[in-house]
Amino acid sequence: MASTRIREARESDCGDIMRMIRELAEFEKLSHQVKISEEALRADGFGENPSFHCLVAEIIPAPGEPQGSLVVGYGLYYFIYSTWTGRNIYLEDIYVMPQYRGQGIGTKIIKKVAEVALHKGCSQFRLAVLDWNKKAVNLYKFLGAQDLTESEGWLSFRFEGEAMRELAGC
Repeated sequence: MASTRIREARESDCGDIMRMIRELAEFEKLSHQVKISEEALRADGFGENPSFHCLVAEIIPAPGEPQGSLVVGYGLYYFIYSTWTGRNIYLEDIYVMPQYRGQGIGTKIIKKVAEVALHKGCSQFRLAVLDWNKKAVNLYKFLGAQDLTESEGWLSFRFEGEAMRELAGC
């Protein structure tokens, strides 16, 4: 029987990660927002000063099975800083291919990110989820995450494109 392993991504995983980023964007109905390339992932995540870290979920076949290992999910995270609590970890993306969902792989990725957070001295583990993704919302709550929209009233904002250029005076 095959088993699942969560491991740190390697540069050679960038093709699989890029494929799954596109699948996630399609699932979230935001494909038009994907601008990143596999080359940018390589440079930004596996260079001298990485901007992100990534875990991959890999299916390891049982001995004697003909196929090789298969990357079926990922969790991309980076470190942020809170002036109130210090170092935090932010899980930007978590994704498991549809045919592998319901096997606890997403939970394993989340737990591994929590391990990394604790090992690196983080006081918080943060993530965001689209409000319509009730399965993910329920999973995060089940695992003990606090909904800051409900409890503290935080709203999320971003500047991009022309608004960012205008803000910067460019």
